[in-house]
Amino acid sequence: MSPRWEPNPDIRRGRSVVCALHAHLVFVPRYRRGVFIDEILRRCEDVMIEVCDGFGAELVEFDGEEDHVHLLVRYPPKVALSTLVNSLKGVSARLLRKEYPAHIGKYLCGGHFWSPSYFAASCGGAPLSIIKDYIDNQKRPG
Repeated sequence: MSPRWEPNPDIRRGRSVVCALHAHLVFVPRYRRGVFIDEILRRCEDVMIEVCDGFGAELVEFDGEEDHVHLLVRYPPKVALSTLVNSLKGVSARLLRKEYPAHIGKYLCGGHFWSPSYFAASCGGAPLSIIKDYIDNQKRPG
C-alpha cells in the first residue's frame, strides 16, 4: 500500500471531513496563585480527560506547575474551541473546589477558580512558511 494511504492516528476522518486539529491551551488560576499540588494536578487531568471525551475530543498531553496548567487537545471540527475551553474550565473549577475546599480556600477567595483569560495556539502540521509556499505554488489555470 502507498505510504500516502497508511493510517495516521493524528488525522480524523469523517463522512465529509478529513482533519488534524490540535490546540495548545494554558490556563492559570485566578490571580496566578500557586494553588496546584501533585494530587490536585492529577485530579485536574482526570476531569479534563472526561470533559474532552464528552466533546469527542482527546486530551493528548497534560501537565502543570504551581500556578498554571498546559493541555494539548485534539478536537473535532464540529466543536468550537471556545466552547470546549469554557467547559474544561467550568467543570474542573466546580469539581476541584468541591473536592479540595480547604486547600483551595487558602489560595483563592470568591467564586472563581480560573482566570477569565487563557492562552490558545493551534499546533501540529507543517510550519506556516511551508504552507504559505505550498499555496503560493499552486498551478492556477490560465
